[in-house]
Parts: sequence; structure tokens; C-alpha cells
Amino acid sequence: MFSLVTNQGKEPGSDNRTAKRLLLGEPLPTDKLDGQLLSKRLALPIFASDALSSVAYAPQELLMILMLGGLAFLSFAPWVAACVVVLLVVVVASYRQLIKAYPSGGGDYEVAHKNLGEKAGLVVASALLVDYVLTVAVSVASGVDNIISALPDLNPWRVELAVGFVLLLMAVNLRGVRESSKAFAVPTYLFIASVFVMIVVGLVRTAFGDAPVASSAGFTVEGEDLSRAAFILLLLRAFSSGCSALTGVEAVSNGVPAFRTPKVRNAQATLVLMGGTAIVLFAGLTAVALISGVHYAENACSLVGFENCESAPQPSLMAQVASAVFGQGSILFFVIQAATACVLLLAANTAFNGFPLLGAVLARDAYAPKALNTRGDRLVFSNGMILLGLAACAILVVYRANLTQLIQLYIIGVFVSFTLGQIGMVRHWRRMLREGCSHPRSVWRGLLINGGGATLTAIVLIVVTITKFTHGAWLVFVLMPVLYTLMLGVNRYYRDVEREIEVDATTTFGASGDHAIVLINKMQKPALKALDYAIAARHESIVAVHIAVDEEATLHLERQWAEQNIRVPLIVLESPYRDYAVPIIKYIKKYREKHGPTVVTVYMPQYIVGHWWESLLHNRRANRMRQQLMLVHGVTIALVPWLLDSSELIYGRRSRPLPGQERRGEPVRPVPRQPLSPPRK
Repeated sequence: MFSLVTNQGKEPGSDNRTAKRLLLGEPLPTDKLDGQLLSKRLALPIFASDALSSVAYAPQELLMILMLGGLAFLSFAPWVAACVVVLLVVVVASYRQLIKAYPSGGGDYEVAHKNLGEKAGLVVASALLVDYVLTVAVSVASGVDNIISALPDLNPWRVELAVGFVLLLMAVNLRGVRESSKAFAVPTYLFIASVFVMIVVGLVRTAFGDAPVASSAGFTVEGEDLSRAAFILLLLRAFSSGCSALTGVEAVSNGVPAFRTPKVRNAQATLVLMGGTAIVLFAGLTAVALISGVHYAENACSLVGFENCESAPQPSLMAQVASAVFGQGSILFFVIQAATACVLLLAANTAFNGFPLLGAVLARDAYAPKALNTRGDRLVFSNGMILLGLAACAILVVYRANLTQLIQLYIIGVFVSFTLGQIGMVRHWRRMLREGCSHPRSVWRGLLINGGGATLTAIVLIVVTITKFTHGAWLVFVLMPVLYTLMLGVNRYYRDVEREIEVDATTTFGASGDHAIVLINKMQKPALKALDYAIAARHESIVAVHIAVDEEATLHLERQWAEQNIRVPLIVLESPYRDYAVPIIKYIKKYREKHGPTVVTVYMPQYIVGHWWESLLHNRRANRMRQQLMLVHGVTIALVPWLLDSSELIYGRRSRPLPGQERRGEPVRPVPRQPLSPPRK
């Protein structure tokens, strides 16, 4: 057989560097997986960036909804914000219990699936998948909003910027968890520090009688006349918009496997640190915004006194507060804007870690394609990351990266998973009490915490659904059943296939013969290499088969076959309708009818190319034939590769034999090949 020059013994990546290697870096061996695990310091920017970044838009959305009723409604803002803070404390406490009970990384999905059943688990999974996609879309859209607030000339490129940032985040995450955590740590900590400093400076200035004044403080808004029912609905809608500050809390529970040991303790500490920081920033930013008189309306033209509202975008709440505290155009103003934009963009990173991990858990449980449970070169679930990035780009393009529209879709899925997850934890604790446990006091504490969390999140889910359904949230209630049905269908398909292929007492395998067919189109080296492989495999019988479509080409092949004095018989099959697969299939069936249940191996040469466009010029007919032959019982396909010179680009080796090699594609001569016995017809 052929002796090829290979690159055996080389380290991975020693071939010519490709675009993939430049983009992702060198592949990592599986035994380096522990080295990719995260410390608390690096885990915070990875899993908490979503929750921390929500303070940039949650106060803005809260004040914007209240202003629909007029400036007087801003007096309710502290109470609404306080309700959001209380809810955040309860949810963080609840998820500390969940991390301890279910540290495998399934989060709310695993809790609901094990305690409430398959249907509840799939509802949570569909809600989380939708939420992760919207997390990327909302975070990137909000980040672009803050960039445009500082650089208004970029407004026409809003969608292009958003899609570009999603692709950039996807590329960084594909390089690995530790790589992305290092890249995102500095912006996240800079955001926390800069916003904290801004809040402290604003409060200190207020305490000394020099309260900051926002640029929109002089604008007024004509509120709508509201009935009592509309008044209550407006407050509930403002509360539901403020609850966007809770997004991302569940990410830590889904990412416990990514922490260093002790995993549970590190994950709980990260969750508490994240929750505490988010509460301080949310409450502080809301307070400074109210002190400085920020007026942020849903429609900029409704602000009386705001000029060029049709063309100029309304500055974000963060931009207005930073301008009021530090001064418009100051260095600290641009630091705040840059840090906010960065952390909002990086908030999507939470989803780029949570979505692939959840996808891997679903794939492990056979509710998603198994490809989602495959780690890529950098030991991350790269297929899930790519799927998430493409889905987020599609959402951004459809909604034109409009934050106000996107945020209406956002928190429905969050609170569906919150509620079912907490109800599942309640059932978990109750089962432990029934079965008996060594520490009943801690179980009762967990039951009270998760029971309270389930009650509050269920109430908020109802409020959010009522207040946001007609504002676009209906789309979430369409997407979730679609995902639910798809996951259920995938599971049923895998289940049916497993039953079909499992070993049983009735199905037996056995063959009375072993026949090889080598497909010969022309007298060429790839065909002769396939013939050589077939002979080396020592089948009971071997024939070369040629499909006669062109009479002149067939006669030429028969002359060459005789001239080369090849011992293997050449069978010519006529094909009056110029079909290549049907004559071979008929020959195989006729042979098996005559010789019984014979195993027939069909050898087919295949070109290995180095350029994508070469695949359009080769192997097309062979691929179609292979697909048809695989549908025939008793047939196996043996692909014999022939590496063209262009394959050196990807494999780092040449396909043509070097001078002096013993075998150079020459056919088998009539000299006996010991100990191989002559093939039988």
C-alpha cells in the first residue's frame, strides 16, 4: 500500500497556522480542564456582569414608566425601588439554597425537572434559553445606547455596532472561560468602582448643599389623566421594569461546575457579593438620579424643552447623572460612559457562559442535540456559543437594537424560571423532611427562604405578565412553547432511536460471505489505491466495477486494464439512463440473492482538498452514490482518501509519493503476493 509522508509526532497546532488558530488559539487537551476553572475573583466578572450591568438601565426604565403619569409620580420612585431591593435580597438568599442543594450546574431546570416533573423542567429550560438570548440582545443594545449618548454621530450605525459587538463577544468566549474572564475583569471592576465613586460624590455634594443638577431637570412632562386602576397599573408597570435589575442572578447557579473547589462555597460567596454590589449600585444610582432631577421619558419629544428630539437621541440616565456629578465632557464623565458601555456589552458574557452550560445539560438529558454537549478546542461548549450569538444577532436586527422595545421581552423568562425553580426547591425540602434528615433546622430554614421566594416571584411574574404582555412580551409566550415542543420532540426521537438500536434476543447478525467491490471510473492513481486497499483487506472475493455511460471511455478503460495485467476482474455494468448508483445496487442485490447474506464492501476513492471551492469541483457524484448505497442492506462503504497537493494547506503533508518509495500507486502485478491467496470471483 501507499506510504505517505505524515506529520505524526507533531504537537497540535504545529501545522500552518489557520484563521481558526489565530482566532481561538491553540487547542487545549482534556487534562487541562481543571486549569480553566475560575476563582471568585475571576468568576465575578463572568457570572455577575449581567446583574451588575442591569443597574445601568433598570433605574432608567423605572423612572421612564413613572413619568408617563407626570413629574409628580417620581415621588413614588423610592418606594418602587425599595420593593425591587427587597425582592433582590429574597432571590439571592433563595439561590444560595439552590446552589447548595443542586451544585451540578442545571440550576432552575434541574430543580424543576427533578421535583416538579419533565414538563415543568422543559418550561424552565425554554424560559432560560429565551432569557439568555434576550440578555445578549438587551445588554448589547443598552451598551450601544450609552456609546451613542457620548458619541451621537454613531446613531445611524446602531444595528451594525450591536451585531459587531455580539460577534466580538462570541469570538472572545470561544477562546475559553479563563481567557474571557481575564479580558472582562478590568472593565467590570472599573464599572463598579467608577459608579460607586459617582454615587458617593453625588451624595456628598448633596449633603454639603451642592446637589448635582441634571441637564434634563428643567424639562417638564405633561402627564396623562389616570383613573385609579390606571394609577395602580402604572406603579406595577414601573415595578416590573425595575425588576430587570434581577436578571442574571440565576447565572451563578447554572455555572457552579465552572468554579474551583470548594465549588459550592465559592459559588455562594460570588452570588452574595454580586447581590450586595447590585443592591448598592441600584439604590445609589436611583437616589442620585432623583436628587439631580433626571427626567427620562419614553419619547424624547414628550419632554417640554428638549430640542431636536426627532434627530438627537435622548441621553441615557447614566450619562445624565455622570454629567451632573462630574460635568459634561469631563474625563470622569467619559470614564463612566466607557465603563458603562463596556460592562453592558460584557453583560452578554453571562449568557455566553450560561446558555452553553444549560445546553450541555439539556443535551446530556437528551432534550437537545448531542452536539451541544461537545467541548471545542478551548474546552468550552462552542456549539452553544455560536447558536446563542446567531440568535441574538437575529433579534437585534429585527428590533433594530431598540432597547425600549427589547426590554419589554426581557424579564418574563427570568421570573418563569425563578418561580418554578423556587417551587421545586420547596418540594425538595418537604421531601427531605418526610424522608428524614440529619439537620432539620437547616432544612426548615431553606423551606422558609424558598417558600418566601416562590411566593414573591410568582406575584412578580403575574405583575410582569399583565403589564408587559401588550407591550411586546407576547412574543416570549410564543417562543417558549415552540422551544418546549422542539425539546420534547428531540427527547422522543432519541428515545425511539435508543429503543430501535438496543440489543435484543431476536435480532442476530451473521454473513456467509465477504465480497468487495472497487468502483473504477478511470485508470487513475486514486482508483488503484482503492484497489490496493481492497486486496490488502483479504476479502473472499474482489471485483472492480465500472459503470458504462460513455462507450468510448469504457473501451479505453478495458484496454488499459488488460495492458496493466491486473488480476482483479473488471465488471462493466451498462447504464442506459446515465445513472451510476442504480446499476451497482442491482448488481449487489443480484449477488446477495445468489450467494446468500454476504457482506458487500464498496471501496470508493475520495479527494481530500485544501480549499473550500475545490469541494465544489470534486466528490459530488461520489457523495450522491454513497448516500444511495448506504440505504442498501448488507452494504458497507470504505472511503479511500487521496490527498491532493492543496491538502498540504490544512494537513501539512503531501499526497504524492516521494521518489524512492516502494509503492507509487502502481497496480498489483501478476507476481503472487504471499501469503495472500488469489481472489475468487
